[in-house]
Amino acid sequence: MKNIDKRTVPVLEMGCAACAACVEDTVRKLPGVEEATVNFAANTLCVTFRPSDISLKDMQTVVRAAGYDLAIEDTNEAAEAGEEMNRKSYKRLLRNTAGAWILAIPLAALGMVFMHLPHANLAMMALALAIMLLYGRSFYINGLRHALRGNANMDTLVALSTSIAFLFSLFNTFYPQFWTSRGIEPHVYYEAPGIIIAFVLLGKLLEERAKHSASSAIKGLMGLQPKTAQKVIDGKEEETLISALKAGDLINVHPGEKIPVDGRLVKGASSVDESMLSGEPVAVEKMPGDNLLAGTINQKGAFTMQATGVGHATVLAQIIRMVQEAQGSKAPVQRIVDRISRIFVPAVVIIAVATFLVWLVAGGASFFSHGLLAAVSALVIACPCALGLATPTALMAGIGKAAERHILIKDAYALENLCKIDTIVLDKTGTLTEGAPQVIDSYWLSESNVRYLDILYTAELKSGHPLASAIIDWMEDSGASLFEPERFESIAGQGVCMEVENKTCWVGNKKMSASFHTVIPGKAAKHIARWEEAGYSVVYYGEESVLLAALAITDRIRKTSPAAVNNFKKQGIQVHLLTGDTQRSAGITAAALGIEHFKAGASPNDKDEYIKALQRSGKKVAMVGDGINDSQALARADVSIAMGKGADIAMDVAMVTLITPDLSLFSKAVRISRQTVRLIRQNLFWAFIFNLTGIPLAAGVLYPVCGLLLNPMIAGAAMAFSSVTVVTNSLRLKFMK
Repeated sequence: MKNIDKRTVPVLEMGCAACAACVEDTVRKLPGVEEATVNFAANTLCVTFRPSDISLKDMQTVVRAAGYDLAIEDTNEAAEAGEEMNRKSYKRLLRNTAGAWILAIPLAALGMVFMHLPHANLAMMALALAIMLLYGRSFYINGLRHALRGNANMDTLVALSTSIAFLFSLFNTFYPQFWTSRGIEPHVYYEAPGIIIAFVLLGKLLEERAKHSASSAIKGLMGLQPKTAQKVIDGKEEETLISALKAGDLINVHPGEKIPVDGRLVKGASSVDESMLSGEPVAVEKMPGDNLLAGTINQKGAFTMQATGVGHATVLAQIIRMVQEAQGSKAPVQRIVDRISRIFVPAVVIIAVATFLVWLVAGGASFFSHGLLAAVSALVIACPCALGLATPTALMAGIGKAAERHILIKDAYALENLCKIDTIVLDKTGTLTEGAPQVIDSYWLSESNVRYLDILYTAELKSGHPLASAIIDWMEDSGASLFEPERFESIAGQGVCMEVENKTCWVGNKKMSASFHTVIPGKAAKHIARWEEAGYSVVYYGEESVLLAALAITDRIRKTSPAAVNNFKKQGIQVHLLTGDTQRSAGITAAALGIEHFKAGASPNDKDEYIKALQRSGKKVAMVGDGINDSQALARADVSIAMGKGADIAMDVAMVTLITPDLSLFSKAVRISRQTVRLIRQNLFWAFIFNLTGIPLAAGVLYPVCGLLLNPMIAGAAMAFSSVTVVTNSLRLKFMK
């Protein structure tokens, strides 16, 4: 799609899931916005929009008018600005929580034990008012602000419940005769608003700590990139902020330093630890011309590099953006929760009013206090936060855990569907095999002198055949050199031939050998027959009708592939091999790995049809591939997986990217998906059960049976506990194997 931008920006001032729904609805309705999703757990907005119609600045203006804010600076600056604001917000929350509890403890003691002391009511009133105005004023400011805009959120519930309890107690303090004249003893409940605010603040504090922990993976990725670099200006080093670097800048990197941006090594040499991005534990030797990645660590040598990718363009930035977007995406089940959250607060207010009226009708004026307390408890105990946090916190933990293990999951849909997979279709080349043919054996009939080596080396350098690179790599240390032949010819489907010193030398397959009527001696024929039996490709090299050598070439099976296939079987996943290779080659690979179902000679259309046939039979199919020819099948599969060193188009289409070419990572992705979905179901179960049982209990449904009427203070503690429980349960994923 042209002229479409997708950005993830921090959202500030959100207090609950209803706030997230409000921001999401506000942005989604703007002209030029294609899609908008808000992740309450991550405090982020993921928005797809047309820059020609609307800018992030325009969105910020509208969001601010709704009572929230966006940090819209450049990606790194926005993240840092958001982090700094969150740190300040957390410190303010910590101060308010501590201050509220310092006053709430003596308030509770007066209200429950020393209520008969002289002027106890006035002392409690002063303490409650101090808590409300000094430490809980944000609830009333935000609640009023949202009410004026026709919105409601958790602040609305807290402001309503505490205000009702305080005003009722204030009335009873100064006009007790209104009740005594009717034969009713007036009571005050100043401890209720004070302790409710203290509990809600404590719950929000614990919730923020847990949410911070849930997003630790993305913070760890951001921490890989250094803040500054040693830019070379007129031959001298100058410390420069990363954000100020441009493509083409020269940068010095010293031993032990992190590479600041993507680039190309231009002077010097070193070894670089790329394990944080690639997962490969062995440092990679880097020479002039080699590519370098931001966030990787220079080991032993100093070098100068030229920046090629800065800011959004680095591989690390792309990985961070992919993880952010994935963590901000919504699983299908979350959309149901969002619809509930939008009507939750108004529904609770209606329930609270109905509760009060039922008590008043059933018991008359003598039950006024009971009805009021029940309504207050219903308002306090009902909180959309537990519902709003149930899915995103588990998704953040799951996607973050996968990213730490070099698995990039594109969105929540992919994570949720991974656990449903019962069939996996594997490409062969580059997926099960290393994807780079290698010469593994050779048989020379003539003495391998320098002249013959030079001819073979020159022929392969001039050939465009995929197997030529394997022979060139094999001859790297042979001392062979390139020369200009008298004549060179490439024969399609056979090989190449050259005129050298009035003789024709050739390199090719069996057809090429036969065209020169080559006689293959018995010993050489035995070697070739053994290679062909093993499924190796055989390259013949000769001069006129004389065979000089034969080479065996194969694409080796990755060391990790056998264990990966076994893991799939243990997980109950049926394995299929789908390749464009020959029947013999596919059969040998399938037999070596214990794969029962395979199809050879498959074109891109054949692969697509194969997956459609599996889906029609009721299978949930995952496809793993790494090439352009796999992109059609990847798009067809229920879940698509690309090997990280494959073609860009395959990774663009795929829902999951394995950064390292290790197929066993997919088994880990399936396990993480199953763990995450199980936690989501647990969280939603407890969040729904809490509200379905807590609200009726707070309303006093058990009072006629056993005289139980929930104290508003207990309701406040239960509300705080519900949100913290959901987030803490999600964090268990970080410690699961």
